[in-house]
Amino acid sequence: MWLAEVKKVWGERLVVNWRYFSLEQVNSQEGPEWKLWEQPDSYYSRGRLAFHAAEAARRQGPEAFERFHLALLRARHEEKKDIADRAVVLDVARQARLDLPRFEADLRDRALLRRLAEDHTQAVERYGVFGTPTLVFPNGGAAYLKMRPAPAPQDALRVFEHLHQIVAGWPFITEVKRPVPGVRTT
Repeated sequence: MWLAEVKKVWGERLVVNWRYFSLEQVNSQEGPEWKLWEQPDSYYSRGRLAFHAAEAARRQGPEAFERFHLALLRARHEEKKDIADRAVVLDVARQARLDLPRFEADLRDRALLRRLAEDHTQAVERYGVFGTPTLVFPNGGAAYLKMRPAPAPQDALRVFEHLHQIVAGWPFITEVKRPVPGVRTT
């Protein structure tokens, strides 16, 4: 959502290629052979429906995907809705003005989960991704970013530009972490 503010200013200079990464997969206690995207529809997952739905929205074109993705992020992070709930996802699709019959038909296509498998595997193997959001810049520099709260719209551009300078311009900086008083890390 804060990145949308950056996109308004940078325009075509900022190309965002949203990729899927499953925290549920990376944090699974089931072992390396277990794959979220291979589980049956009856398996409860906090995130798989959202990945599946985003890919169904992508079939309606890049603009439809962007509208749906932004609405889904808002539902999850601002409105605190349960995006594992099919009714919530369908409501988000309505808000994003998707073709609902087509969207629901595409949600039944499990082949769309291949994109989750491909994106997740590439993120781990190529970039060492362990969390979200992770930003990957054209030079291959990548950074996991955690912000609470997200920057105000008027600050989003400066935050992004500084982050870009550090990650893409200074590859010798490999980690920055703020200590939090009263929080034990051992």
